[in-house]
Amino acid sequence: MRRIFAQFLKELSQFQRDRLTVALAFLLPLAVLLIYGYAIRLEAKNIPLSIQDFDNSQLSRGYVERIFASQQFVPAPLLDNDPTLAIDRGIAKATLVIPPDFSRTIKDKDSVEVQVLVDGTDVNNARVIQNGIRATTQFFLRSDNLIPDRPRPQVVAEVRLWFNPGREEAFYIVPGIFGVILWVFPSMLAAIATVREKEQGTIVQIYASDLSAAEWLLGKELAYIAIGIGEALITLVVAALLFGIRIQGDPTPLLVGTIVFLAAAVAFGLFVGVRTGNQTGAVQGTAIAGFLTALLLSGFIYRIDNIPFPLSALSNVIPARYYILITRDALVRGTGWAGVGFAPLAIALIGGFFFFAATRILHRMQFSD
Repeated sequence: MRRIFAQFLKELSQFQRDRLTVALAFLLPLAVLLIYGYAIRLEAKNIPLSIQDFDNSQLSRGYVERIFASQQFVPAPLLDNDPTLAIDRGIAKATLVIPPDFSRTIKDKDSVEVQVLVDGTDVNNARVIQNGIRATTQFFLRSDNLIPDRPRPQVVAEVRLWFNPGREEAFYIVPGIFGVILWVFPSMLAAIATVREKEQGTIVQIYASDLSAAEWLLGKELAYIAIGIGEALITLVVAALLFGIRIQGDPTPLLVGTIVFLAAAVAFGLFVGVRTGNQTGAVQGTAIAGFLTALLLSGFIYRIDNIPFPLSALSNVIPARYYILITRDALVRGTGWAGVGFAPLAIALIGGFFFFAATRILHRMQFSD
């Protein structure tokens, strides 16, 4: 145990002496938090919409005002009286064409068709435009009593938003960012520290000592878990100050899950470090295998159910997937162990595999037990 503790202190001492690494370890996570926290928005707003109103009546103008009052669309110019030209040039994402008999047909209690031309290059955005105009049109007809009297439906859904009634996107994005930050940066630091010993030749001293592979790796593991805890605390404090994130309910799942997740992240970094021969390879390995999977296959942005097979199956061995469940529960829902009790165990199993694999590789590199 004393040898592990000595290795732990040695790693912390080496980390503190490299001021650039210290700065990057704590400044880069904050930069990622700010960029993703403010830049990612899943709800489409300010969509440019051009209008071609052939009716030009008070009713049609009221309809157009209602469309823009939703704050989902902003006016875009109609070029040369052509409904497709603004879309072709990228000035508008859609054009609403109102027919000349719009008001007369509505006053006669008949149905009237308006044409909506939508830029379909972005499928999700096109779906949002389509649904937004349909919903606003129905609201316009109901609010102005333009729909003929109909019997009240027997089933009426009264919808309430639970946990996040204000639909604050930060409450969804920021807890997910923790999973990306605390996976990428501790693993990258551990991988660089491991491969640096190979580049500088100091690992030969370890070969000549009676320090086992497990003890050498465990000392590094503990050191970078401690550094990762510092990153987690700073990130959480900044998120609380800037985005209003607060811990909901029992904090122990977040505390336990964070420590287990950091242990898995550092173990992954050690595995990459013993497999590569230079720092460039270590950075690329953690960036490609770690960052991309944590970003795309963890449920951070895209629902895992929407990911096609076999990538959806690969997400089952991505620790960030389970940690994001913990953070979103602890910072938004607050259900506690009942909702995420399995997640720390899954993370521990994956992290244990990486640590065991790194130990076996070092055994083949002539470490003695």
